[in-house]
Amino acid sequence: MKSTDSESILKPCPADLPAPQNYFDHPSQAINDATLKALRSSDVIVAIPVQNEEHFIANCVLALARQPMAHRHGIVLLLNNCTDNTSTIVRELVPRLPTPVLTINTTLPPSMANAGAARRLAMQYAAQLASPGSVLMTTDADGQVSADWIAANLAAIRAGADAVAGRAELDREDARQLPARLREDDARECEYDQLLDEIRATLDPDPADPWPRHTEDSGASIAVTLDAYFKVGGFPNVPMGEDRAFIAALRRIDARIRHSPDVRVMVSGRIDGRAVGGMADTIRRRLAKSDEVMDERFEPARIATQRAWIRGFFRRIWSAGRATPDAVALLSRLSNVMGSEIEALLKSSYFGEAWVQLETRSPALRKSQVRVSDLSNEMQIAREILESVKRHIGVVTPAQVNPADSSYFAAIEQP
Repeated sequence: MKSTDSESILKPCPADLPAPQNYFDHPSQAINDATLKALRSSDVIVAIPVQNEEHFIANCVLALARQPMAHRHGIVLLLNNCTDNTSTIVRELVPRLPTPVLTINTTLPPSMANAGAARRLAMQYAAQLASPGSVLMTTDADGQVSADWIAANLAAIRAGADAVAGRAELDREDARQLPARLREDDARECEYDQLLDEIRATLDPDPADPWPRHTEDSGASIAVTLDAYFKVGGFPNVPMGEDRAFIAALRRIDARIRHSPDVRVMVSGRIDGRAVGGMADTIRRRLAKSDEVMDERFEPARIATQRAWIRGFFRRIWSAGRATPDAVALLSRLSNVMGSEIEALLKSSYFGEAWVQLETRSPALRKSQVRVSDLSNEMQIAREILESVKRHIGVVTPAQVNPADSSYFAAIEQP
């Protein structure tokens, strides 16, 4: 289905979208009338920012075109600042696909020539074309989504999710070519990450994101309902880390976010990536020298556990709509935040926003990183805590957890 050669014009992003105008020197894009109609009737539109991806873009698009019911899904390709053969490859490939594709070729100005702005803009064009009730998705141009990627995302949304974060798995052949040291370090980080997250899932269970789950918030695999996308104002206007910032923004308005293990995409293990601060940067940096401290999302096990306990306690009393003086006093003691401030936060419309404010104000909830040299010890502590918490609380539903019971807190203080 062709995407060019027509008098039909796709307008620049309208003013009600939260973005500056005049992104392009030439913002108009002629598209085929049939393509435009097909995109507007699509159940799903996948937005992909693309820059110099001649080696990967064909496999990326073909993986989407091979999804079941591909004719019901649309693709928006934002080819920005490309200087290689990407545009030629796309132009030759698109007419043979069963999926309607909108290709936008543009040159972003230096202030916007970054991964965050490109994804933000690609998603805005997808949102402009989407019909009510449809779903927006995004992936990376060097990735290949799994054969059931769209179906698995939609299954999670039908189950109640407003947004779905999938897993980005490194290409096996690329992974085999990495030094054993890097593979071993990554495996240990992943194990520690899972230990901490299972502790969180036990002490602060989220009905929208039950265990098992994962912790990735990667632009390689994000799906979001159109309503949730507009409610949060689209992707934040940041040069990098736009994926994590978007999920964080959704979390602040209590969007139901599912980190589904069933949603997977394979990404390249290259070291010459396009996005500053992305996976390629991390691999290249660690090839040169091992990190001394772990990523900021990793905390010492005891601190992470206390954070999960306090969050679970805070969530329950916020959800109840009232708090006893004893509960407020306990939260005040644990967070070092005045009781009057806690009472004000408990009146917030969204738990997610209230929690962000509590973390910001609390000296006791400041983030603390883990030194790589301490990882083995922290992993052992995390295992002991998880065993203690499970033995004391068991596998529970949210309604069964009562973190106000001081014995629960004793269990995590003395694993």
